[in-house]
Amino acid sequence: MQFFIDLHTHTIASDHAYSTIVECVNYAKNNGIVMFATTDHGPALEDGPHPWHFNNLKVVPRICDGVAVLRGIEANIDRNGDIDVTQGQLDKVLDIVLAGFHPSNPPSDAAAHTRMYLKVIESGNVDVISHPGCAAYPCDYEQVLLAAKEHNVAIEINSSSDVNTRFGSHDNCVEIARLAKKIGNTIAIGSDAHICYYMCNFEPSIEIIKNAGITEEQILNTSPTKVLDFLESRGHKPIPQIREFFKNR
Repeated sequence: MQFFIDLHTHTIASDHAYSTIVECVNYAKNNGIVMFATTDHGPALEDGPHPWHFNNLKVVPRICDGVAVLRGIEANIDRNGDIDVTQGQLDKVLDIVLAGFHPSNPPSDAAAHTRMYLKVIESGNVDVISHPGCAAYPCDYEQVLLAAKEHNVAIEINSSSDVNTRFGSHDNCVEIARLAKKIGNTIAIGSDAHICYYMCNFEPSIEIIKNAGITEEQILNTSPTKVLDFLESRGHKPIPQIREFFKNR
């Protein structure tokens, strides 16, 4: 397995990341990455960007130096199971919405985390649950994955978990992958790169996926068309510039 689409990356708009979006584009261009989603943290995180950052993502070209860029966010799930994204951003700007637990929502207990995940999944506003294996936020993984399958929400296998952040998450990620194989969830692989050099560094995720017996059929990252089809199935507007670009390649 080798994939050249990254659906979870960060720029210096999130203060604890270290690359600009242009640096991400240049790295992608020079390393065969054909598409990435720029998904900076939502504004509820202490060092997240101002909401205007997301309002203005419309200025980012669909194709930058031969690389397709999806305009996205990694939203924060709050104690009510809501996310820090406005309806206007959902309707007019964002191509893809990830959501996960972050320090803006201090850990509670598995039952509470499960309720929050279920509300987010059922809202229809979130396309991908990010790093659900995080050890600080345990939940009923089977219940969450069954709901995600029912509502056509992808589950992320995050390559940074237990490698350079969220230590102690490995066994949870293994269990999530096992359940995803059984349930048939759509899987999104994300590097969670906070510097461009980690983009599409998927080795930790691929090892977990292979060991779980998950095939490429379940994985979004196999082609730009598959990603676009999934997002449209979730109610996002078509992005003809990106479709045409890959159609003509």
